[in-house]
Amino acid sequence: MKSLFIAGTDTDVGKTCVTAALITMIKKLEKNVGFMKPFATGHKQNSEFKSSDVESLASISQINDPEELLNPYFFSIPASPFTAAKKLNIDIKLSVIHSAYRKLLSMHDCMIVEGIGGVMTPIKSDYTVCNLIKELNLGTIIVCDSKIGTVNHTLMTCKMCELYKIPIIGIIINSVTKNGYDLIELKNNLEELTGLPVLGSIQHMDNFQLQKFIEIFSQNIELEKFL
Repeated sequence: MKSLFIAGTDTDVGKTCVTAALITMIKKLEKNVGFMKPFATGHKQNSEFKSSDVESLASISQINDPEELLNPYFFSIPASPFTAAKKLNIDIKLSVIHSAYRKLLSMHDCMIVEGIGGVMTPIKSDYTVCNLIKELNLGTIIVCDSKIGTVNHTLMTCKMCELYKIPIIGIIINSVTKNGYDLIELKNNLEELTGLPVLGSIQHMDNFQLQKFIEIFSQNIELEKFL
């Protein structure tokens, strides 16, 4: 089974929710799937994990891998890894990321790796999320919102992946925004403009619950299209 990188057109488009749903679906196929979120930012949680995203993924997947492998770099301020590392005087060592990924891959049949922000989010001054995807040699699924402006963001994301020669498996529309594009129209437009398949579209949820999202996601996404 293929390992995948979950990239976004921006921050707050639901990459973690999509990652959780994919892990759940793959586990139901009785596959040993692992996950990794190399970089996470935010306010430290009063729990076992620093990152609430990593905590959610570990809980939903029932994966007990060490936090230092699941999330090698956590920054306690909401900013790009490049900016956060500068402010906190942290030296990001890319070898740590690669080593953690190889270790996790040796423990699982496949990996789902979640990015941070958009594909051009800077990690170091000369290194972005695109560089990371390329070096991990992963195909990517692009997650976008349905808000006005998402066509521009999605096209730019696809162009950057093309420039870096990153295989794009497809696009998932996740309606974080309540009043955005009509999903059928957006799907048709994105497929025509990018030449890529939209693997599924998720309607906006007024009262968001991760388990409900995963249930809806499972009904709208066909794993065999890309695994």
